[in-house]
Amino acid sequence: MRMIVRGARLHTGEGRGAVAASLVDVEVAEDGRIAHLIPHDDEREPPVTGTLIEAHGGLLTAPFVEPHVHLDTALTAGEPRPNASGTLWEGIACWSERKRTLTREDVVARATEVLRWQAAQGVLYVRTHCDVTDPGLIALDALAEVRDRVRDVLTLQIVAFPQEGIVSFPDGERLMREAVVRGADVIGAIPHYEDTREDGVDSLRFAFELAERHGLRVDAHCDEIDDEQSRFVEVLATLALRSGLRGRATASHTTAMGSYNGAYSFKLQRLLERSGINLVSNPFANLNLQGRFDGYPKRRGLTQVKEMLAAGVNVAFGHDDVMDPWNALGTGNPLQTALMGLYAAQLTGTDEIPTAFSMVTDRAARVLGLDEDAYGIAEGAPANFVLLPATSPAEALRRQVRPRFVVSRGRVLAETPVAPTRLSWPGEDPAPVDFHPRPHPRLQ
Repeated sequence: MRMIVRGARLHTGEGRGAVAASLVDVEVAEDGRIAHLIPHDDEREPPVTGTLIEAHGGLLTAPFVEPHVHLDTALTAGEPRPNASGTLWEGIACWSERKRTLTREDVVARATEVLRWQAAQGVLYVRTHCDVTDPGLIALDALAEVRDRVRDVLTLQIVAFPQEGIVSFPDGERLMREAVVRGADVIGAIPHYEDTREDGVDSLRFAFELAERHGLRVDAHCDEIDDEQSRFVEVLATLALRSGLRGRATASHTTAMGSYNGAYSFKLQRLLERSGINLVSNPFANLNLQGRFDGYPKRRGLTQVKEMLAAGVNVAFGHDDVMDPWNALGTGNPLQTALMGLYAAQLTGTDEIPTAFSMVTDRAARVLGLDEDAYGIAEGAPANFVLLPATSPAEALRRQVRPRFVVSRGRVLAETPVAPTRLSWPGEDPAPVDFHPRPHPRLQ
């Protein structure tokens, strides 16, 4: 065996029973695949060869999945100027100025750095959007190079994202077609940014036709605005329902949904469930950018996360921006994303907290189209997993733990040493502080 993980709590998926009842040992073969999952036995001697990881009851989960990030814009906050208004629109203007100075080396260096951050935090599957309204497609070519460099460590999908539109942008359709030729994995769109509603509908039709022609998926920035009249998600869902892309299309952001009235929302829930589309909510960006034109009460711009989950729609959480014109902060940490989304969407019920964890694991994997052979902990599957120093998804979220080990293709990719905090409390000798007392049984 190449590796043995002893005594882990196996995360089995979404729901109250998300953790296996008993501890397991995971045996990883030389080919980098999981050979055996066997009940843990303290009396059984570990093998003398290979890497031995003592899990000590830690949570073993499939890797985190980032369903929505912009690696081409990452680490450009303040360049060439800050986004003073904090709005989506000024962010686009700032980026339009910055992208004129793009070079291959610039994009490769910034994207690789953020991928290092993500991998160290257990993210081994990433979907990045890439602006293809640069006539030279410099960022797209650079990210394709990065994708090839990291393919033995993590999976990177690239979305051809028309930041300034398709129909309303000069040569927009040609650039989208060229992006496919140069290796884009997914077709994007931004219908609410097009000049008219008709242009927005045409842009989605173009995106779906292009995706069907090349056997690709669709992931559109959709209704990322507080305008309750922005309803392109119904167009996207209908196109998915009536095309060959049912289950292969995603609407990202859909922040206008937070302003829809109850009657329309009820109708929409049925359509979205029938269409099989995914929704990706990006709590950092959505909370930061939306509601900027409101007085009080001020809308927070999140989509209808709880309602869509209840309607049977797959919803995931994405980090979106990492230190760029739309968010000057960010680390790429998926547990941070999930915790922010949990509170913003009020997923605070004991049955809902594990769902928030699944929105950066299993549910996000469905957005990327990862099948069971490629994602999950099972015998015969690739040995890609994360060991967290926690006993449950709820505890991992509450304590915002860092992965103890990140394993990719059967090899340790990242390791975070345990670093206890010692406190000198008045009247007591210095002692470790226990940040994780016995978890409440209802949060297991």
